[in-house]
Amino acid sequence: MLELHGLHKRFGDVVALDGVSFAAKPGYITGFLGRNGAGKSTTMRSVFGLVNLDDGLIRWNGRDVDGAAMSRFGFMPEQRGLYRKMKIRNQVSYFAQLKGLDRRSADKSANELLTELGLGDRLEDKLEALSHGNQQRVQLATALAHSPDLCLLDEPFNGLDPTAVRVLNSYLRSLADDGRAVLFSSHQLDLVEELCDEVVIIDDGSVRATGSVSEVRRQLGHSVLNLAFSSTPDWGRLAAEGAAATGTRSAQVRLDNPDRLSHLLSLAQEAGSLTTFSYDLPSLSDVFEEVTQ
Repeated sequence: MLELHGLHKRFGDVVALDGVSFAAKPGYITGFLGRNGAGKSTTMRSVFGLVNLDDGLIRWNGRDVDGAAMSRFGFMPEQRGLYRKMKIRNQVSYFAQLKGLDRRSADKSANELLTELGLGDRLEDKLEALSHGNQQRVQLATALAHSPDLCLLDEPFNGLDPTAVRVLNSYLRSLADDGRAVLFSSHQLDLVEELCDEVVIIDDGSVRATGSVSEVRRQLGHSVLNLAFSSTPDWGRLAAEGAAATGTRSAQVRLDNPDRLSHLLSLAQEAGSLTTFSYDLPSLSDVFEEVTQ
């Protein structure tokens, strides 16, 4: 298990990390969320010693992170660091060998992983011949070819088309099911809500929420009523009850007291032709917006 305890880091007058503490557990996919500049990349880079912390502890399985532990980590930075004129199979194999695999095992892993990620017919292509999304897949392969116990992925879904997103989703889930710890950052909150077991929300260098997806969604202490109409309703009384239009024919109402549900549904039926409604916890996107305001 990766444990971060009280990480602090300043860059001049800028506070990048202000007591960041959380854990990434084996067998779990953890989503690391935050606005641009919130401290996500600084946190990830600190795990590999690429940022000299002012204070705080980073532990792997209860011990300080040393070279041996780091060799079992896989890191995919947001900025690519690959060789544009090198064939992708050779490139992935090379990085796996740097992590300790022998040549034969590295070649085998590169072939299998690139094929699983949908690049089996491009193994002999140079990186520069690939699209942005396919280069992203190669970057991911270089981080994972040595079968790391901890996978740290900074915005791995950037530039991927829906098919590639589904492939990566499936692969990350297989890693977690195999007992690996997976921590990735993303701005795609619907994807995080669907894929992740746990989430961490960071803002201004501090953790604002952490826990399972359902625990974080409960954190705001209220539920949400979503309403949809077949035509534009009369918003008057609904707006007076706190309804906020989410479209010309839809609205959302915050419910701090579930006893208001039947009353609001009656008003909605009076306001127009109500076609569907749902009553649920706030979405992860709602929580993110509120805790990072």
